[in-house]
Amino acid sequence: MNKKRGIAAERELLHLLWHKGYAVARIAGSGSIPKPSCDLVAGNKKEKLAIEVKTTRSNKKYINEKQLKEFISFAEKFGLKPVIAIKFIRKGWFMVEPKKLKKVGKEYLIRIEDGKKIF
Repeated sequence: MNKKRGIAAERELLHLLWHKGYAVARIAGSGSIPKPSCDLVAGNKKEKLAIEVKTTRSNKKYINEKQLKEFISFAEKFGLKPVIAIKFIRKGWFMVEPKKLKKVGKEYLIRIEDGKKIF
């Protein structure tokens, strides 16, 4: 993902989630440090989420197996539910649980039909 587009997507989702009643924090530098992390942490009285943000113009996106496993490990250490929030350009924001992803070689496939539309 283009770095500027990725940061813009993270900020957009942060504001959308705030308007839905979540407290949200953006983890600056996620993806550029050698330790596992996530892009956003969000929560309300019902759920606490670790969120990895992706964007694509396609109806599918691949995520590296190592990145996904590290993200899930990070979320579990914090006691957060790991989710991938993906913006399918011109189709909206979708949320996908990592356990619903299909493994393809050394990557996992995120398809628009695997997610739940959130915005």
